[in-house]
Parts: sequence; structure tokens; C-alpha cells
Amino acid sequence: MRKDLVAKLDDNLRAKRESFEKIPVVDIAPLLDGSNKHGVAKEIRWALSNTGFMYVKNHGIPQDFVDSVFDVSRRFFDLPMSQKMSLHISNSEVALRGYIEPFGENTDPGKTKDLKECFDIGPERSTLEGPFFGANQWPSSLPEFRELTYGYHQKMVGLAKTLLKGIALSLDLPESYFENLMRDPISIQRLLHYPPQSGYVSEDIIGIGAHTDYGNLTILAQDDVGGLQVMNRDGDWVEGIPIHGTFVINIGDLIQRLTNDLYLANMHRVVNISGRERYSIPFFIDADFNAIIEPLASSVTDSNPIHYRPVTCGEHKFGRFAASYAHLAKA
Repeated sequence: MRKDLVAKLDDNLRAKRESFEKIPVVDIAPLLDGSNKHGVAKEIRWALSNTGFMYVKNHGIPQDFVDSVFDVSRRFFDLPMSQKMSLHISNSEVALRGYIEPFGENTDPGKTKDLKECFDIGPERSTLEGPFFGANQWPSSLPEFRELTYGYHQKMVGLAKTLLKGIALSLDLPESYFENLMRDPISIQRLLHYPPQSGYVSEDIIGIGAHTDYGNLTILAQDDVGGLQVMNRDGDWVEGIPIHGTFVINIGDLIQRLTNDLYLANMHRVVNISGRERYSIPFFIDADFNAIIEPLASSVTDSNPIHYRPVTCGEHKFGRFAASYAHLAKA
């Protein structure tokens, strides 16, 4: 590698290279086929109460389909900037669909500028209905883009609902618990591109600043470049090393609220000093916009008193986005 492409990390950006067991790998085949749902739920409980993250394998999504979405994502981000900016997220107003340029969204704006570009889609709507619900924007120069990315979105909706059944069981709830909260849930299918960084890299500019996710559940497909860092309970940053054929699963703020801090929405960030372009495909699913999220009665005890007031999913999530997007300051 050329010396000018080698990065020197600020001490605050160093991550430990831990064994994969530190972010556990959960085989969810017995959850999908029903052969041992409670056994998988037990593993999920350990993972989410200790790390807030897990890898899942045997998830039922064909790898060649995932690879095809990565391919079309790379081709989208290779388009001229003028074509991408014509699909800018501000066109969609509060629906938040479209392209976000580098530094256009900053997840930790008081500390970090995010060196990434994104493209977001969500459930198909013909017109703007309100926050998170409106028309998707599609690049006319990539006719296959719509079918692949929206098809991926739909597969992720199905997988997410299955995983949430496992999470419900892990909390000793009926596996259908989340269904009443998710009749028309907020969901975002995102494509991400992180350019590599070289030279001295500090927290001022990294791929994505430290943050927790805002909603219920995230399903992340990574390429083989690496760069994800997850904070553990000791406050140490641990590398979320790519494992072929798996997804990285993490919970967001709403599940932490629901469980009254039994489950952790852990801080994470991306630092790409690989010398290569990094691509990832995160899918976010939440609850219905007006769904009320409050701590489960079973999670409130004398030793763990209630920590959160009730909030609606949409109120919480839109408030977090409003702090990240310049165009929402005018909404």
C-alpha cells in the first residue's frame, strides 16, 4: 500500500481486535423453521443484554441476491454527482427518501462530520403522507436499481419480523407481541458508501460518528472491508469484523426503552482506514408512527425502577433525524 494512503488514528479511534464471540454469532435456522425457537431466544437474550449486537447466520436470504444489491449500490454511487444530487433527500421533504451527499447527514454533529454518502428508500407511497412516508426516488440511468433495492427492502421486512418474534420470546412475551405495534411500520432501506481515509484521522471527520440507532432493529450487510466499531459495556471499542454469509443485527433506542435498559442499544461508528472503498447495506425497522413505546411492566422492579416516559415511535425517531439533516430545520 502506498505510504500516503496509510492512516494514523487518533487514540480515541482505536478499536480492540476481539474474537468473534465478543459479538456473538447466532444460528437462527431453528427460529425460522420452528424447531427450537426458545433455544434461539435464549441466545438472543444473552447477546442483546450484553452487547446489543449479534451476527446471525442461516438467515434464509440468498448470498447471491445480497451480492447483486451490493453491485447495483456500487454502480449507483459511481454515477456523476449531478445525477445523484437530482435525487437529493430534500426533494422528499419529511419523507426522507433519496440521496445524501458526504457531510449531508451527521449523526454526532457536536463532534463529528460523517464522511459517507447514502441513498434511502422506504415503503412505496404515491404521494407525501408525512414523516417517513412518501414517494421513493429512483435513478433513471439504472433501471434494475428499483427492482433490486426494493426487493431487498421487502425481504428485510420479513426477516426483521421473524427476528422480532425471537426478541419477543427472549423477553418471555408472546412471539406475536410486536405485531400490534407494526401494522404499518416505519422502515428505511439504506445504501452506504464510505471513502477511505489516510493521513492523521481524528474524530472530527470519520465515516460515521458514534451513535445509537433510533428505532427497533437494524439488519446490516457488510462488504469485506471492515471498519465497524461497537462499544462494549466496559467502554472499549470492539471491531465488528465482517463474517461472510452473516448479517449484523443490533437493536435501537426503542427496544432499550421497551426493556427499561435490560437490552442495550449500543454506541457504534465506522472508521474506514482500509485504503479501499467500503459499502454497506443497513435496513432499519421500527414500529407504527403512532405506536406508543413504554417500559414493559416485567422490566420494572425495585432494583430497576422505570427509566423512560412513554413516547410514540414517530415522535422519537423524527426528533433524532431532525438533529442530523439541515433541510429538516426548515420543515
